[in-house]
Amino acid sequence: MKKTAKPQETAFDQVQKFYQFMNSNKLEVIEFSKDSTYIKLVRKHNNAVHQIPVFAPSAHAPAGKAAAARPQAQAAAGETIKAPMSGIFYRAPSPSSPPYVREGDTVKEGQVICVIEAMKVFNEIKAEFTCVIEKVVQENGKPVEPNGDLFQVKK
Repeated sequence: MKKTAKPQETAFDQVQKFYQFMNSNKLEVIEFSKDSTYIKLVRKHNNAVHQIPVFAPSAHAPAGKAAAARPQAQAAAGETIKAPMSGIFYRAPSPSSPPYVREGDTVKEGQVICVIEAMKVFNEIKAEFTCVIEKVVQENGKPVEPNGDLFQVKK
C-alpha cells in the first residue's frame, strides 16, 4: 500500500483559518501559539461601535462615599480620565513603541490614549472629548481598578 502525503499547511493557510474563525465567531482578538508558531490577529474598527466610556461615573461606589471623595479630588486634581475596567494599564501599544499620549499633548475625541489588558485582551481606551493631558497619574504596567484615575486633563 502506498501512503499519500498530506500537503504541508503554510503559515498563510493557518492565518486564513484563524481569520475565518475570528469572523464567524465575531471575535476582536485571537492568539495562537504552538512550538515556534505564534499568530495574533486583532480587529481594528474605524467606527467606534463598541466604544468604552472613559468618563463614566462609578455606578458601584456608594453615593455618600462618592459624593465625599469627588469634591476633594476635583479641587486638587481637576478633571480626570478614569479606568472603565480593571486590568493592567499600558501607555503604549508595545514596550518599544512611543506612548499614545504624553503630558502636554492635546487629545481629540475618539483618539486612543492608552490600553488596558484584561484577560489577555488589550482594550483600547479612547477619549470621549477633546482635552489636554496635564499629568499621567497611573504608572505604566501597573494594575488599575474600575474608576481609578489614569490621566489628569483640562478641557
